[in-house]
Amino acid sequence: MSAGGIAAIIAASSLAVVAVAIAYAVIRFGKVLDEAGVAIKNVSQETVPLLEEVTTTVNLTNKQFERIDNITRSAEGFTTRLTAAADSILSRGPAAKMAAVAWGIAKARNKNRD
Repeated sequence: MSAGGIAAIIAASSLAVVAVAIAYAVIRFGKVLDEAGVAIKNVSQETVPLLEEVTTTVNLTNKQFERIDNITRSAEGFTTRLTAAADSILSRGPAAKMAAVAWGIAKARNKNRD
C-alpha cells in the first residue's frame, strides 16, 4: 500500500465515524422530539378538564354573587320601607302628637316655675 492508499483508508474511516456520530445524534434528537410530543399531548389532555372545572367554578361563584346581590337588594328595600314607615309614624302619627303635647306641657310647666 502506498501512502495515498493509507490516507484514503484513514479519511474513509474518519468519515464513517463522523457519519455514525451524526446518525446517533439524529436518532437521539428524534427520541427527544417524540418525548416532547408525548409531554405536550399529556399537558393538553390534563389542561382541558382543568379549564372545564375552572369554568364550572366561575359559573357557580357568579350564581352565588347573584344570590347575594338579590339578598342585598331585598334588605335595602326592607330598610327603605322601614325607614319610611318610622318617619311616617314619628313625624305625623300619634307618637309625634304625644311628643308634641309632652313637650308643650313640659315647656308650660317650666314657664310657670319661673
